[in-house]
Amino acid sequence: MNILVIEDNEQNLYLTRFLLESRGHRIVEARDGPAGIAAARSALPDVILLDIQLPRMDGYAVAQALREIALFDAVPIIAVTSYAMNGDRVRALAAGCDTYIEKPIDPDTFALKVEAAAATATGRGKREQIP
Repeated sequence: MNILVIEDNEQNLYLTRFLLESRGHRIVEARDGPAGIAAARSALPDVILLDIQLPRMDGYAVAQALREIALFDAVPIIAVTSYAMNGDRVRALAAGCDTYIEKPIDPDTFALKVEAAAATATGRGKREQIP
């Protein structure tokens, strides 16, 4: 799978890249919102992992911007964030994310969660239900 990871924290990015590459996935990285949108346009990822707390443009705005581009209608967007309150999940889903993985991530299950979410989500048409 070709996965775009939009994450500004170097340690989180390293761990995410290590865990996903070890399972054979190709990783493209962006460290802020505008760079993430540009990377999505050039890389055409199969799935996007999106931190919410980003510099220059938060993840909610990035998800909304990506959902306005028809090319990304069917691309699953997975919020990966430390914002863990119920309202945060609802806000991420309402912004256009398909599902949500909380930080800190569990190295033993993270790649499997990403793969499962990517397999079941099909972009706009199949988002996790907003509670």
